This record gives sequence, structure tokens and C-alpha cells, in this order.
Amino acid sequence: MIPDSFKQDLLNRVDIVDVISPRVPLKKSGANWVGLCPFHGERSPSFTVSQPKQFYHCFGCGAHGNAIGFLIEYSGLGYVEALRELADGVGMKLPELRPDAGRRKAPEGPDLYEFLERAAGYYREQLKGSTRAIEYLKGRGLTGRTAARYGIGYAPAGWQNLAAAFAQYEDKALVDCGLVIENEGKRYDRFRDRVMFPILNQRGTVVGFGGRVFEGDSGPKYMNSPETPVFEKGRELYGLSQAREAIRKANRVVVVEGYMDTVMLAQYGVENAVATLGTATTPAHVQKLLRQADEVVFCFDGDAAGRRAAWHALEVSLELLSDRKAIRFLFLPAEHDPDSYLRAFGREAFEADVARAQPLSAFLLAGLKDRTDLSTLEGRSRLIAEAKPLVGRVAAPALRAQLVHAVAEAVAMTPSEAARLMALRDATTMREERAPARIERTSTAVEGRVERALLACVLAAPELASELEVQTLDAARAEARAIVEVRDLLRAQPTVRTVGGVLEAFRGSEHEPVLVAAERILLDLRLDGESAALVLRDAQANLLNRRNKARHTELHQRIAAGLATGEERAEFARLSVSRPGLSETPQTSSKTL
Repeated sequence: MIPDSFKQDLLNRVDIVDVISPRVPLKKSGANWVGLCPFHGERSPSFTVSQPKQFYHCFGCGAHGNAIGFLIEYSGLGYVEALRELADGVGMKLPELRPDAGRRKAPEGPDLYEFLERAAGYYREQLKGSTRAIEYLKGRGLTGRTAARYGIGYAPAGWQNLAAAFAQYEDKALVDCGLVIENEGKRYDRFRDRVMFPILNQRGTVVGFGGRVFEGDSGPKYMNSPETPVFEKGRELYGLSQAREAIRKANRVVVVEGYMDTVMLAQYGVENAVATLGTATTPAHVQKLLRQADEVVFCFDGDAAGRRAAWHALEVSLELLSDRKAIRFLFLPAEHDPDSYLRAFGREAFEADVARAQPLSAFLLAGLKDRTDLSTLEGRSRLIAEAKPLVGRVAAPALRAQLVHAVAEAVAMTPSEAARLMALRDATTMREERAPARIERTSTAVEGRVERALLACVLAAPELASELEVQTLDAARAEARAIVEVRDLLRAQPTVRTVGGVLEAFRGSEHEPVLVAAERILLDLRLDGESAALVLRDAQANLLNRRNKARHTELHQRIAAGLATGEERAEFARLSVSRPGLSETPQTSSKTL
């Protein structure tokens, strides 16, 4: 675990504008910076970066966070990787992870990346002396040049071969980075008698391995490194580091299913290919892919398993679609994988097929139509029902509108009828729902909005935490609980000075959604220290008024029911005097209720 104090110190040194501006063009707008959101397609800038408060927020899609969160979402980095990149940029050294979290051995020991790099070098050396591994790769058509480009190696048979590469084979870090398994006091190499494929992160650093058995050997065909502090399988893509330049040049990335598929495509000249790591496609994969190019082509086998994998990739892509990006699907003949297809038909034929790959919309509609009989009323009704949850998740507004038209045509309805049956809202309605509501400084504020305004004031000016009167809060409200927690944090940790710092302190907690709502208010009202103090006083007056009103009503009912004590009647009288216009003390008749 990385100490919270280090994270806050890092965020205090980092300027979020310096982090975002090289990746997203920004323009100054008052105290903030604005630009086109990198997380969804838009023509008018709704992506706002607050330099004084060190956080970003998109009023279009709701993306938000601090500098750490931006790197995770934009670059697809893991949490530790994002911290490391920020720390490198400001000359800070990431502290060694505590051994009690199972991440590093000791403060003076080498980090996990060094262990993985050393293991990769060891596996490469072992390949040179393994006739069997060399013959296997040659049999697959792999050249030495391609093997060297991808750092392919070999893990020898045997239980503790890595002891030759690591003098301290008992070092806990070997377990932490997934190279060694420890079971009932015994240690042994995770990868044995396998061709090894190093997995690199976006910076070209080894973060894990994939190991393949030889043809005819027992055991799983592929074995991946386990999840570690530096390796998250659902975020990484094999071959991305090597393919980056070709992807940029083609403005297209081809996604295949295996390590060898990626390597052999590159050898045939299709260098813009990457692979998922033996797992189903994740939203993090799709986000990372769409940041690399305007067109993503998923290439799957044409059998039932390949089509199921493709449908899953479609489903996780829907909420990430943009009208400026394209996702396509290519299905190879059942008897071919990318390697055999290229051998049989050549690079030009494969690239022509990629260029003609089925658009996501066509794959979606074909899949829906295949599930039902459109010649019957019941079948057309089912198509509407099947389409509803899928079309409703499409984030690209123009594409979604066209899908509604296509579905309507398929079921012989008008687009408006189809949209109504699928309960789809138009773009204007969705924008209004996403847009932040302005906070009125009156006692008629909408449920929970006064608390959110109060929280926004404290985020705008942390020194106001000392003025919070939490006794007026209703602890049953999520906003009230968040206010108390933020107040306690700011009092206990004076190094937390920005919204970005507060967001980091509550990352993943129950209070994070409330903080996000408050940060939108902060931007919308353009709160600074002086205006925040005014709004805070009004908000606290509103809360006190609301509490007194609720208590007045409660006492009114108790008196009417004949249950009030003398003290309660006196309290009711005091509240009635402080609230002009309220009725006099009620009689005990039910008619006064």
C-alpha cells in the first residue's frame, strides 16, 4: 500500500493542467480551462479542468477525477503505474510498497519491474539453448528477428530454474510479481517448459508473462501471470508497445485473440495488431483501444465461440462509442486463424477483409434479427424488447438515432413508435439530465441540494471546514455523512488542500458519488473563497430552518394527539415565535391536523 501522505504530497506538487494539456487541447476560460472531452465525442467543449482545485469534470458524459484518475482513464494505466508516471514527472520517487500488503519485499530491495525484467532476460537466454523451443517456433514460421522484437523466451522444465537468475530465490518479491508459487511452505517456478511471451505496459516495461505449452503437451494451452500490483489483465493488451507506431500510421488497430496471432501478423507486415490476454474484452480494453485509433477491428474465429466473444466485445463497447470512432468485427473462416489465413491468402487479402469488416451497427442488428422470426407480430415485438437495453446504452447520439430508425424499419414501425417502446430519451433530455442543476440560496432547495451546496463550499475553501455546524445535519442523508467525513479529513490532514486531494482520499468509498455531485456544483456556481463563505452561511441557515420546521411539525402532531410534555409544549411555543405565520398551539382535536 502506498501511504496516503505520499499521494497527497504528489497531488500538491502536480499541476493537473500540465498532465492533461499534452493529451487534450485546452483553452483558458476564466479561472478554469476547457476543451473537447477525450472520453466521448462532442463538438462543443464541456470538459472543464479546474487548476486552482486540481480536478476535471465533463458536463457532457460525467467523467471526473484528479490527475491520477485522468491517467488511469485516458492512458489505461493501472493505479500504481499512474502514480509512478506522475511521480517521475515531478522528480519524486515512488515509495516501496509495504510488505504487509504483499507487494514489495523491503524498502531497500529492488522493485517488481526489475524482477520481471531480469526474468525476461533469463527466459530469452534459455531460448537460445532449447532446441525444442526453437524448432517449435520455426515450425510456426517465426523468424529470429520477430522473436527478438517481441522478446520471446523459454522457461525450462524443472521446478526451481529461476534460482539461477535470482540469488535470493526465497525473496518474497518473486511471489509478489507472479514468477514463483508458494504452497504449503514449498516454492517453485510458475512457468515451466513453456514458450514465454513478455507482456509490456504502455511504457514498454515488462509487467507479466504469457506461457504457451508445446503441441501435444498436457496442461492449459496458455498460462498468464496472476494479477499483481503492476499487472491487471483486464487493462493490458499484448503487443501494444510494439504496435503503437503502426497503429498511429494506419489510424486503425486490429484486435486478435492470441499471442501467436499478434506475432505472426506482425511478421507478415500487419504490425498494427494487438491481443487481449486470454480474457474476455473489458471496458478498459475498449477505452484504451479507442484512444489509440479512430477505428478498432475485432478479429475473431467464425465459430460459435468466436461469435460469442465478439458479442461480448460489442456489449462492453456500447457505452464507450463515439460518432467519431468506428468499431468493426471480422470473422475468419472456421478452419483458419489469422496465421493460417495469411499463409493461405496473403497480407493483401487479409487487410482487404479488415477494411471491409462488419460495422458494429450491422453486427448488432444482424444478431438481433437472428434471434427472432420477423414474419410474425410476436417476433417483431421480441426484437423491440431485445433491442431496448442495447440501443439504450449506445453513447454515440447520431449512431443511436440511426439504430432506432433501423430497428423501426425491421419491425414495420415509425421511428417515434420504436423509440417510445424502447423508452429512449432524446439527446436534449439526456443533456438536461446530465447537466448540473443550479443551487438556489433559498429554503426551498431540492432534496439534498443544500447539503451538496454546503459540501461544494468546503471543497472550494477548505478553511471553511472549521465553520461547519454538523448538528444541523440529518445523519440519514448520504450528503450529511459525506460532509462530516470531509470535515474530519480536512481537520486531521492539513496537507489535503484541493478537490483533487479530497477525491483521492475518498476514492472508491461510499462518499465518492456525493463528492462528484458537489464538484459539479462548485464548477457551475464558480465558487471562490469569498462566495463560498456566503453560500455556506445561507446553506447552514437553510439547514437550521429545515430542522426547526421538521421539529415544529413533529411537536404539532404530539400536542394534537395529547402526547406532548410541558417541555415539548414550551419548545413548540419557542419555535412558533421564531417562525412567523405558523398556527397557534393546536387543540387535541384531530381536525387541527
